[in-house]
Amino acid sequence: MSMKSRIAIFLVIAVAVASLAAAAVLRLRQAGGPAPVHAALAAKRDSYLGVYEPGSPPPFTEIAAFGRAVGRMPDLAGYYSGWAVPFDTGFADVLREHGIAVVVQIDPTDASVAGIAYGSYDSYLRSYADSVRNFGGPVVIGFGHEMNARWYSWGYGHVQPAVFIAAWRHVVTIFRQQGADNVTWLWTVQGEVPGTGPVWSWWPGSQYVTWVGIDGYYYRPSDTFGAVFGTTIDQIRHLTDKPILLSETAVGPRAGQFAKIQDLFRGMAEYKTLGLIWFDIAQHDGIYHQDWRIEANKAAQQSFRLGVRTDLTPGA
Repeated sequence: MSMKSRIAIFLVIAVAVASLAAAAVLRLRQAGGPAPVHAALAAKRDSYLGVYEPGSPPPFTEIAAFGRAVGRMPDLAGYYSGWAVPFDTGFADVLREHGIAVVVQIDPTDASVAGIAYGSYDSYLRSYADSVRNFGGPVVIGFGHEMNARWYSWGYGHVQPAVFIAAWRHVVTIFRQQGADNVTWLWTVQGEVPGTGPVWSWWPGSQYVTWVGIDGYYYRPSDTFGAVFGTTIDQIRHLTDKPILLSETAVGPRAGQFAKIQDLFRGMAEYKTLGLIWFDIAQHDGIYHQDWRIEANKAAQQSFRLGVRTDLTPGA
């Protein structure tokens, strides 16, 4: 049998095993089995305010500065984690002291996605899951974000959707087996742009996802909420009724920040999204890498404060 045939057979088995494992956990809970030790985050409507600051993880001083700039401390603070890097319990503890939940996007840059599905990295995943479980507070975890785009090694054109789905399901299953019930699973796609693949082909199934994340930016004055997010939201809502979080977003200076930040908040209210995570990082490399910081522009800061007061209600 050829290697290609073996891999194809393995992926079918991997998907089946992951589905059976999840079904077993569900049957146990329906039968009155042990309840989760910790709860994941609530699906509050129009309430979550999050931020990414430079660093993996960033210093808390930067997160606090963002909170002062926008008139409210964030509910979520995120960082991107390389493969095989352990869970940063210290950072999560600092955030918890301030009533903030940590968001971790685990990126498999240095891993084989097929190997993840196959179980080659299970010792790392079990160790990570144990750390998250022992931490005890809510943790939002994504894996292989923007997989429907071409710019990452785990994404469209590099890895077959079936392979990614098998890996995603395997990761979630390992965490559940380790009792890490305090995880909110954030399945994150790139908002539709030229060259992205169909989001449905990467969907792992509702039982493996808590929230859906959509990444998208306002680059130009012509950008609107409908153009940046609306089409993808409509596609997602044909797949699932899971809450939708704008999981990485910002409005660039070239777009006209005061007006377009207002458009962003109005769009979240209209489409009933869960909130946003603002990419509060300075970049200086063309239209796709602008200075996204709220603190860098008084008009942006004023507009954002207005949006937070009007459209993001804490604890809703």
